Amino acid sequence: MISWFTPALPYGWAYFIATILDILVIALPVMLAVAMIIYVDRKIWAAMALRRGPNVVGPFGLLQSFADGAKVFLQETIIPAAANRGLFLIAPIITFTVALIAWAVIPFSSFSVVANINVGLLYILAASSLGVYGVILAGWASNSKYPFYSAIRAAAQMVSYEVAIGFVLISVVMWAGSFNLQDIVLAQKGEVLGIFNVNILNPLLFPMGVVFLISSMAETSRTPFDLTEAESELVAGYQTEYSSMAFALYWLGEYANVILMCALNATLFWGGWLPPLDLPFLYVIPGTTIGLGLFWLLLKMACCFFVFSWVKATLPRYRYDQLMRLGWKIFLPLSLLFVFLVSGWLMLTRFHPIGA
Repeated sequence: MISWFTPALPYGWAYFIATILDILVIALPVMLAVAMIIYVDRKIWAAMALRRGPNVVGPFGLLQSFADGAKVFLQETIIPAAANRGLFLIAPIITFTVALIAWAVIPFSSFSVVANINVGLLYILAASSLGVYGVILAGWASNSKYPFYSAIRAAAQMVSYEVAIGFVLISVVMWAGSFNLQDIVLAQKGEVLGIFNVNILNPLLFPMGVVFLISSMAETSRTPFDLTEAESELVAGYQTEYSSMAFALYWLGEYANVILMCALNATLFWGGWLPPLDLPFLYVIPGTTIGLGLFWLLLKMACCFFVFSWVKATLPRYRYDQLMRLGWKIFLPLSLLFVFLVSGWLMLTRFHPIGA
């Protein structure tokens, strides 16, 4: 994209404008996708409860999310008298911003990525870790006991499951030999039996894929891990004192994180923008040179999001002790065991082949 502007502008300005446009090309569709994914989420819940779901605003209820957004935008922002005003207002901004910056390194096709950096996976891990600060600040700045309890829960929950996620990512990085997400996608080409472009069918990585899927639900505080918003115990958790656009930013940030986790699941274990099978006609639209990478990635993300919604519609909320036990006593030992198994297998077969 920089080459489009270099004939008319100095390189510095061309680079700046191209970067801004790259960011907008990713950020605007993500925000639109958040609005539509809320609608899809509600439709899936309704179908599983034998209801209709949103069906009044716009054709098939497609404009319901935009109507809800307009309603929230027009409401008054109320700040509790005893709250820390500055931190109270900046907390939802942190949550929403952090949810967007991680998209910079997600590859949408062989050439579509804003920042194709060598440490893309570390960048995502660092960015996702910052999201808890928005929750903690909201809980503390509200000067209310229920949001504060929620903030403490959020901190403990995120630490517990990021440890397991970290070991899962170590396994994937060792297998691919790179922290670059584009390289991780390409390493899955013909990974299983020379025809399946996925890591999830690899016996050594399949358990890691399951652990990562469940841990990503815990990271985004989705049911059955939504202990930070347990309405029967904490009213609305860290969002209790929020209204208007401050509340909406938390809502948008949560769903942006959910979509991000779906993209990561697709990228790390389901081949990313590669087709499921390594067949030439699946890479491009027949009769053209237009690649199908974006289509395959979005399809895999949609399937992953359906699982997220399915779980939310069917499973009850965990008790807090069950949440901690799953993270520390099951996922941590399991992920650590498979780090040893993957590294041992690679040492025997790839780096020091048997009989070599």
